[in-house]
Amino acid sequence: MIRLASPVWLVLIAVALGLATLWLLRRRFQRYPFPDVAKAAGRTGRIPERTVAAGVLAALALAPLAVALARPQEVLSKHLEHAEGVDLVIALDISRSMSALDFQPTDRLGVAKEVIGRFLDRRTDDRFALVVFAGAAVTLCPLTLDHEVARHLLDGVEMGSLPDGTAIGLGLGTAVARLRHSQAESKVIILVTDGSNNTGQLDPVNAAELAAELGITVHTVLVGRDGPVPVPVLERDPRTGRVVRQIRQMEMEINPELLAEIARLTGGSSFLARDSEALDRVFSSIDALERTEFTSTKLVRYRERFEPWAAAALIALLAAAAIEGLLGRTPW
Repeated sequence: MIRLASPVWLVLIAVALGLATLWLLRRRFQRYPFPDVAKAAGRTGRIPERTVAAGVLAALALAPLAVALARPQEVLSKHLEHAEGVDLVIALDISRSMSALDFQPTDRLGVAKEVIGRFLDRRTDDRFALVVFAGAAVTLCPLTLDHEVARHLLDGVEMGSLPDGTAIGLGLGTAVARLRHSQAESKVIILVTDGSNNTGQLDPVNAAELAAELGITVHTVLVGRDGPVPVPVLERDPRTGRVVRQIRQMEMEINPELLAEIARLTGGSSFLARDSEALDRVFSSIDALERTEFTSTKLVRYRERFEPWAAAALIALLAAAAIEGLLGRTPW
């Protein structure tokens, strides 16, 4: 990457073009009206052309000189000394209900993973942790700045690795534990679920109160809708004994009031996403809410690149002087 330290000097390029034009016009009207006078002066037909070339070359030498004075510089390196972001935990529901097919082109969990992945890609200065929960809760990824690792672990999330159920309290409590010793000024949990708390030893409201005491903001995202939704189930064919995948309409229980209360207790926001586009908008809104201002120090090194331009200007001036001195033999 090249930059100009003093671009104001580029105005000399216009001056060079103007001088070259004036020199051409001057030579055009500076003729000998009488051939005998030209002969007495010892001039041939080609000498004036050469002296014109010398003047134009001298004028145009200002152009590379202008670039040299503007000081082109090559940017060698940039180093970020300090940046301060957000410590953020994603608490993701992986219970069986997240396999519902009302979020096309895939199920609720697949769409949630895609949207969360894009969200992580936008948060380049934040530390992330990933907690998954169903009937129990585990930490898949502790707080880290290695976004590639976090994204890889997120992509590998699957249903069926935990006991079935929706332990929202345990999921939230585990996420709070990830942030208990965080020194960041901004600590955030994004709780993504599609159901109502129906198992677990920790009450979700108690977990929210603990988060509030630790200065942790919780944003809740309710995905899907209640009522009958298509859910794939595995059933054994009584005739063949083979396990086949069937789509069944199943009633889904949701509790938006609980999620709204969790967000209210911690100063966060509660969102409802009924399709993939709405879920994408929800995470874009959270992205805008959780922007932390930080100061950074950048160390930038440059390498001067004016030498070739200065050399070009010098060569042009020497060439003009040589042409005029050796071939011109007339006053300028």
